Amino acid sequence: MIDINKKIYEMAVFIEFLAGSGLAIFFHVVLHNEQSAYMIFGVGILLSLGTYLVREDIGKAKSELLSQYQQVHALPFALAQISDAECQIKAQDLIASTLKNITLLQQGYIPLDEMDFYLEGARQSDQVVHQIRAVDPLTTGWLSRGTLINFYQSNLRAIERGTKTTRIFITSRDDLVDPEVQKVLQVQLKDGVEVRLAFRDELPSTIDFSGSDTYGSFDFAIYDDRAVTSVFPQTGKYYGRKTVQLTEIAKYLHLYERLEHSAHPVSVEDDRIVLAGEAITLAT
Repeated sequence: MIDINKKIYEMAVFIEFLAGSGLAIFFHVVLHNEQSAYMIFGVGILLSLGTYLVREDIGKAKSELLSQYQQVHALPFALAQISDAECQIKAQDLIASTLKNITLLQQGYIPLDEMDFYLEGARQSDQVVHQIRAVDPLTTGWLSRGTLINFYQSNLRAIERGTKTTRIFITSRDDLVDPEVQKVLQVQLKDGVEVRLAFRDELPSTIDFSGSDTYGSFDFAIYDDRAVTSVFPQTGKYYGRKTVQLTEIAKYLHLYERLEHSAHPVSVEDDRIVLAGEAITLAT
């Protein structure tokens, strides 16, 4: 029955054409009314064309609505088929995580795992023309972690092209005496990175160092004011995110300026990295 209705629907234009033509022939041959016959024939063709176009629009709208309905209800239908209680809980967790990532995408952020995060950072560094402005926690991983080493090499390539690279390390005064930390600072300073230090206890009170604010963690880089990569403050499926949205980049630029205002320039004194002000004091 469904196939017959479908065939009739597909042949509707032909049937309407035959009906209009038959009526026109009847007026022409039987009633000998040529004027009415031509009029009926013309109106019949126009009606057939009009109804054909209307049916096509209705068919397309029906198909689109059906597709949207299936997309919207595919997830609830799939969840309804999960009978195991533990599986249902796991499914709800997956949905919550997915919705969180969708929210990031709506804001213009692309979530990245750790490998993709540093690959993206390296790609942005290779494309940068004018300046890289970075904020990082001061860790010894710069000299041992493969992903960080490869990312840092891309920074060096940018410096070789004449790009200015400034890195504000977030640390504490106690960490500054660590030999491994000193080595990291000396290597970067020697390689041409403009190094600055921002101490946690000196940051403005309005800056939430816990990372719960809208900026994420204090581990991000701004590339030519056109792209930002930022590490998530809390561990999870994704390590960080990237955005090219100008409004979001402006937020990071504002945060960077505030951190830069609290940061100290450094210099080398007796093979040790010290604050520039302390080096002047020692010299006098």
